[in-house]
Amino acid sequence: MTTDRDDNEDALRRMSANGDDLNRPRDVNFSVVFPTENAAEQFAEHFRGLGYTVTVELSECVDELPWDATVVKHMAPSSDEISEFEIVLEEAATPLSGRNDGWGCFSELR
Repeated sequence: MTTDRDDNEDALRRMSANGDDLNRPRDVNFSVVFPTENAAEQFAEHFRGLGYTVTVELSECVDELPWDATVVKHMAPSSDEISEFEIVLEEAATPLSGRNDGWGCFSELR
């Protein structure tokens, strides 16, 4: 069974192999999807209150969870930090019927 941590490690290995300097901090975007705009906005307000930039949009990438809240965290991407933040996001999203839908960032080449 593959865990999210395994997926994160695989993605980071590919990034490093492509010349990304994973020690360089950058904005990492975490996508969390919800069934309603209201749920996405409640989630977004919670993280805005913690100082994060969060956007909410109707993305319809996931049929049953069409609303996407993107939380931006400035960090040097590591498997541990990404996985730990995904747990924090999931704990806030679950009561609102939301779930994590991945993360992404721009490369910082060596």
